[in-house]
Amino acid sequence: MDGHDSPQTPKGSLRKFLEQLSGAGRAIGVLTSGGDAQGMNAAVRAVVRMGIYVGAKVYFIYEGYQGMVDGGSNIVEADWESVSSILQVGGTIIGSARCQDFRTREGRLKAACNLVQLGITSLCVIGGDGSLTGAHIFQTEWSGLLEELARDGKISTEQVQKHGHLNVVGMVGSIDNDFCGTDMTIGTDSALHRIIEVVDAIMTTAQSHQRTFVLEVMGRHCGYLALVSALACGADWVFLPESPPEEGWQENMCIKLSENRARKKRLNIIIVAEGAIDTQNKPITSEQIKELVVTQLGYDTRVTILGHVQRGGTPSAFDRILASRMGVEAVVALLQATPETPACVVSLSGNQAVRLPLMECVQMTQEVQKAMDERRFKDAVRLRGRSFENNLNTYKRLAIKLPDSEIPKSNCNVGVVNVGAPAAGMNAAVRAAVRVGISEGHKMFAVYDGFEGFAKGQIKEIGWGDVGGWTGQGGSILGTKRTLPGKYLEDIAAQMRTHGISALLIIGGFEAYLGLLELLAARQKHEEFCVPMVMVPATVSNNVPGSDFSIGADTALNTITDTCDRIKQSASGTKRRVFIIETMGGFCGYLANMGGLAAGADAAYIFEEPFDIRDLQSNVEHLTEKMKTSIQRGLVLRNESCSENYTTDFIYQLYSEEGKGVFDCRKNVLGHMQQGGAPSPFDRNFGTKISARAMQWISSKLRESVGKGKKFLSEDSVCVLGISKRTLLFQPVAELKKETDFEHRIPKEQWWLKLRPLMKILAKYKVSFEVSDASQLEPVQPRGPEEPAAI
Repeated sequence: MDGHDSPQTPKGSLRKFLEQLSGAGRAIGVLTSGGDAQGMNAAVRAVVRMGIYVGAKVYFIYEGYQGMVDGGSNIVEADWESVSSILQVGGTIIGSARCQDFRTREGRLKAACNLVQLGITSLCVIGGDGSLTGAHIFQTEWSGLLEELARDGKISTEQVQKHGHLNVVGMVGSIDNDFCGTDMTIGTDSALHRIIEVVDAIMTTAQSHQRTFVLEVMGRHCGYLALVSALACGADWVFLPESPPEEGWQENMCIKLSENRARKKRLNIIIVAEGAIDTQNKPITSEQIKELVVTQLGYDTRVTILGHVQRGGTPSAFDRILASRMGVEAVVALLQATPETPACVVSLSGNQAVRLPLMECVQMTQEVQKAMDERRFKDAVRLRGRSFENNLNTYKRLAIKLPDSEIPKSNCNVGVVNVGAPAAGMNAAVRAAVRVGISEGHKMFAVYDGFEGFAKGQIKEIGWGDVGGWTGQGGSILGTKRTLPGKYLEDIAAQMRTHGISALLIIGGFEAYLGLLELLAARQKHEEFCVPMVMVPATVSNNVPGSDFSIGADTALNTITDTCDRIKQSASGTKRRVFIIETMGGFCGYLANMGGLAAGADAAYIFEEPFDIRDLQSNVEHLTEKMKTSIQRGLVLRNESCSENYTTDFIYQLYSEEGKGVFDCRKNVLGHMQQGGAPSPFDRNFGTKISARAMQWISSKLRESVGKGKKFLSEDSVCVLGISKRTLLFQPVAELKKETDFEHRIPKEQWWLKLRPLMKILAKYKVSFEVSDASQLEPVQPRGPEEPAAI
């Protein structure tokens, strides 16, 4: 990075480090600019609270760059309470505006003058590529602007010396997810929630009337929203700006729609990105598509343009957590910046926050548009990043079935089984596995009711059409049980022999992991188990070793967050009330911890971080202090197995007794609603992609053994597929044993524990905080051999 790296942070608590670095008198300005996006408020809240936590002054700059140019009452110091109750609010409370004045040097002079008067030399900009480019120009011109202001007598020479350089950190807030360098921008996941809610609703009416629906989604010149929603709802056809349909698409699309109807499918869904074009760069509109379907096929066809609904509503749990993490990281980056540090953007890679050079990201984002203008569409897809590329390839494989005559037969039978408790997204994973398996020439067999059903022979061949419409269904259509295979090994081996099963895909939670270990151990006795076996983690508890995420956990988090929002709302009406909420998760505190971060809880009790009566006492004192402010409500989450003795009832009674006269208490056990409901877009997409990848692995293993009649004996033929930091990894289950705490059914090390301090900092506790892993600037697109874990 040409010597621009920020200094590596010394280990130890960030508090000490920041005390040496920040000093009093540092002022940070935060603004939101360009189009609004859900989650911007969570980012603003994190910047304000982290800034105050480290002793800096934080200023709201209202109405984006316009407010910076106009100054006066548009730049106001924020305090802790200014950002209370905004976590669940969509849009941006500090306003956003497109600003022509800031594009002129005259406007930037006014803006610089307003900032210098208040001593603001650190700027946190939340917006799209246009807003971030503006910030970069401002930073490069800063010293020149100050000199000119001093010449005109508007500021003193002391002010020029004292505020001689401006540091800029950006966060990308945009529902379009069109910014290169980050897997997800703030607002994208929430926009997908709005789209999927509409698609699910439309599907029921379309099914009743045998209709075709053409849905137009936003995204300007980026097809991400269209592509992922098409993946998440199993759309028949999708139109994207980056990958226009080939010549003659009109005929191909009509053939595809009529084939689907012939397979007894009662509805068709076509998704169109608002910037959709053909290979000649001519727009393809939703009306045009409707006309085509009506004239060629005579189907009853309707158009729905989703419009600004996608920008609105409450942010999803994913966006709140993402924005909170990025806001804290942005403040750390500003405090570590030196006069030589270039403007950077805080982004997400896999599940890690990283810092990238702002202008490199902006240039790369502009390259995509250039490639599209020049009709280099393959380059446009590649430049969008590997996540986009993978989504597109997966969609093509799952949406379009080749004629049987064109699929080379592998003569392999692959079984798919669900094990453990139901998790939203399991059905999307089964659908992806079945379709990818069929497209690779295998016969796919569905095993009903887990290992128990396996032993009883509840096994049936499953076809391409049988899994249509599965992505949006909650629970497990195949049925799932917690029973382990141990006592049924003879029977399961016999069924594998009878059905000629040559590979196995297991989708499930910790029981699936234990079951896989049992099948591996039984290989010496039963050669039927000497086949490739892979497990895809699916459990709300997110406690499977070998993966940072499990299918179903995101849906459960959204359920918890929605419930907490409603509870907080009821508390704000009655004032001075503290709610104690129990979440699921067994001994794994993931749901309680992340739910606490997403809902703005005051405390979250988890098994991984032992607590005693003194901790409970200090939490009660903390809430008593809070009741003296204008924020007169409290929220405490407790993981169901965090402590044998400090039960939910005990904590409720203790808080009620200690809070007498100051606040009263209510408790709520969320229970099995966390396992139910329609899967979130994240879980549909994640389940689809990870399961498709697992099937490709099975196919490559089976190809290796063709003609060799080979038995699979090595341990690397029994794997768990998961996300680890930034990569997608197949890890042999035998190796994961040493990383597992079997008694408590959790991995020994869990990545999300590093985020524990964030919730406490944002709830005003004094805690130490390890600085982020990546305080170095990174190149924008590392192309290593690893498989990226982009969601």
